[in-house]
Amino acid sequence: EAESLPDPATSRCTEDINDPEIQRLRCRVNYHALRFKPNIMKTSSEIVNKLRSEGHFMSIHLRFEMDMLAFAGCIDIFTPQEQKILIKYRKENFAEKELVYRERRLIGKCPLTPEEVGLILCALGFDNTTHIYLASGELFGGKRFMRPFKTMFPRVENHSSAGPGKLEENTRGLAGSAVDYMVCLLSDIFMPTYDGPSNFANNLIGHRLYYGFRTTITPNRKALAPIFMDREVGSTAGFEERVRHVMMKRYGAPHKRIHPESFYTNSWPECFCQANPRNRADKCPPDNIHEVLENQFRSEGSIEVKATSQIDSTSETEETVI
Repeated sequence: EAESLPDPATSRCTEDINDPEIQRLRCRVNYHALRFKPNIMKTSSEIVNKLRSEGHFMSIHLRFEMDMLAFAGCIDIFTPQEQKILIKYRKENFAEKELVYRERRLIGKCPLTPEEVGLILCALGFDNTTHIYLASGELFGGKRFMRPFKTMFPRVENHSSAGPGKLEENTRGLAGSAVDYMVCLLSDIFMPTYDGPSNFANNLIGHRLYYGFRTTITPNRKALAPIFMDREVGSTAGFEERVRHVMMKRYGAPHKRIHPESFYTNSWPECFCQANPRNRADKCPPDNIHEVLENQFRSEGSIEVKATSQIDSTSETEETVI
């Protein structure tokens, strides 16, 4: 009997594959073969060098944008006018579904607010000298949501403030996101504030794990929700201790991927290398990822210069691809 055809909407490449060699190939593609173009690498490198010249720095992916808030259905903290905007966006872009804010928040579906992110960091012992790189699109709700965060952590930068100049965007405007990705990859600590339907955050978590188990702080929004909700009604006793208790449960040694955990978030154990392998292909990448990427940039930049000298000027109008 013939097998039924797979659903054409299903991406078979995102599923687990019971073949370690194929899984390792996916990692070689993700973390070695695929690279951003030299202009992205150059800008990212310059930003990282600037930030590192002032000491260690943390990167935060703050997912507090209109599309995510509308998708999550977490609108009660906004003004009536802002709620109308979010409801309209949701109706136009997502399937109709009744969403109750309190219920969504208690199951961890609401993105953390900037203030909540700041309170988590304070509870973990970070102070106002902490240097933070913020990876984010346009935050919804205006400056009032960032004000409490910046009061706690004034040393905040992004690719516009830390970069060498205006990014040359292509027609889809993704250069800023690409630079954000590279800076977050190279940061001393990375904190994604919403690791649900977020390819950016999930891929970075896996990428940092692959490059030497680099420190990532992943808040448990479901466990944190009742703590923040108690605080909002004036119950603040033991607040920081409760937050620390929740956060410390997320730390520990690497673990074997458990369904439904994404392969891109955790490719352990298939893709992890050996310090002294029999096969050179299994050797671990160098510890100094920053130096490796600098070398890639220099080699790719020189190739691009040579190629440019051999073509006519009309090629300069070609759209930059990232």
